[in-house]
Amino acid sequence: MEAEAHSVANRRAQNGIRYAPVPTVVLFIATAALLLAACHKTEENAPGGTAATGSAASVAKADAPFVVGFVYVGPKGDYGYNQAHAQGAAAVAAMPGVKVREEENVPETVAVQKTMESMVELDGASILFPTSFGYFDPHILKIADKYPKVSFLHCGGLYQEGKHPKNVGSYFGYIDEAQYVAGIVAGLTTKSNKLGFVAAKPIPQVLRNINSFTLGARSVNPKATTSVVFTGDWSLPVKEAEAANSMADQGVDVLTMHVDSPKVVVETAERRGIFVSGYHADQSTLAPKGYLTGAEWNWAKIYTDYVNWVKAGQSYPHLLRGGLKEGFVKLSPYGPAVSDIAKSRADAAKAKLMEGTLIIYSGPLKDNTGKVVIPAGTNRPQTDIELEKMNYLVEGVVGKIPS
Repeated sequence: MEAEAHSVANRRAQNGIRYAPVPTVVLFIATAALLLAACHKTEENAPGGTAATGSAASVAKADAPFVVGFVYVGPKGDYGYNQAHAQGAAAVAAMPGVKVREEENVPETVAVQKTMESMVELDGASILFPTSFGYFDPHILKIADKYPKVSFLHCGGLYQEGKHPKNVGSYFGYIDEAQYVAGIVAGLTTKSNKLGFVAAKPIPQVLRNINSFTLGARSVNPKATTSVVFTGDWSLPVKEAEAANSMADQGVDVLTMHVDSPKVVVETAERRGIFVSGYHADQSTLAPKGYLTGAEWNWAKIYTDYVNWVKAGQSYPHLLRGGLKEGFVKLSPYGPAVSDIAKSRADAAKAKLMEGTLIIYSGPLKDNTGKVVIPAGTNRPQTDIELEKMNYLVEGVVGKIPS
């Protein structure tokens, strides 16, 4: 060892580089240290390693950030669906020891599988929140099987125990409760008794919002009807504007929607001088005169709850639902055009929904073809899973479900 050290020193001197010679005692100490470290490593890898070694590993792991991934189908600043989820992600990012990884504009194709794999493999994510409806089947289900130690929690999917992977869960809010209350405001504000609804796809959650909005309006104004136009996808601004203008031309004086970004519909309503009720997030700044209220999400509570459960190694609900009472959804503040009577009736309905004394889907209830969909004497509370399979439009809705 000493001879080799002198040889290295001689070669450096020949190359014009001058270094102080290395004393023999230093080399001896360094060699002893390496041997000791090697012995320690052998002991660490052997069965029945010391408790101290295990504690050090635990501390190192605890010091690493807990990574949480969020996947959005559109831009985070869309004044709507994705923005509401991004607000929830911001609440997670503020949690100590947590690092958030986000990906925007990910389509409901195999592209989301690649995004999720990247978040697990490259970012070390322990939880993924893929937020768009079309991500669930087959994309989440396929990737979840590949990474059984990662939790895949999806917005809106209908988790089925025994059928879906154990590391998958689904969460959603009864936002149709807020839509019902918003419908009351619309029903007491309209002068033409014509309401309009711009909808993306005819999936159960969208149909439920259309129906609840209409039932709320007709509970205080039986003459009110809701015209619905389906655009065919979550974000089609041109079609959304065309639908809003077309309904305004036909005398509709209150608009609402279920699309990813309500911005176009809200701004169109304001330009046309009619009223609008928002969705997903608060869009009141876009329509200072005509904004009535809106149905908003409060994803921050759901996301922080899930992160706390998983971080603590606790079991978590695989099918999580909640409404106004649980704080999962809320109403936007009333706009200046909302009357005191409308506020009073809306607040009363909201209180009953939170108490559980108001059942939105109570028989007898007919669809808009005259068929009885809920017989007399039958109540379907918010927790009734049949409501998540909704495939009809209630009486009072003008329009058809696309085939």
